[in-house]
Amino acid sequence: MKSYKHSFVGLAWVIFLPVALIAQTQSQPPSVSELTAELDAFWAEVSRTVQEGDFEGYAALYHEDAIMVNANSGSTYPIGNALEIWKPGFDDTKAGRMAASVEFRFSKRMIDENTAFETGIFRYVAQPDGEEAQVSLIHFDALSIKKESGWVMMMEHQITQATQQEWEALRED
Repeated sequence: MKSYKHSFVGLAWVIFLPVALIAQTQSQPPSVSELTAELDAFWAEVSRTVQEGDFEGYAALYHEDAIMVNANSGSTYPIGNALEIWKPGFDDTKAGRMAASVEFRFSKRMIDENTAFETGIFRYVAQPDGEEAQVSLIHFDALSIKKESGWVMMMEHQITQATQQEWEALRED
């Protein structure tokens, strides 16, 4: 009588091993470099929405319960209030009455697969038609969470004005 025991055991490994390897790779959290790349894409989207005057796209990058912390005015308020203040600039940019851009450089990034706390400087430039460009360099913190739709900001903390030298010191080589 022929034994099929060894054939079954071999077949079981042929089936089990690939399934186990797939499960193992699916359960591994993203690497820090992958998460950093995701957040870089998030900040690139922030920049795109500002440059194009895409107010709805910009607003969607904040959690609906996000908080603005403004150290200059010594106040905190819902992000909806800040968005109301910023909307005319987006409208002017979209209509071509103003050029706007924003860049980000980071001094500290603490990231896990669902949360991020980032510290850095942003450089915002607004240039209404026929006027000189107005450049703002601002130290900021951002607290973000990852939702099914992607990263969204929970808190933006605008701290103080930054200098050009501080901005340059954060230049990526």
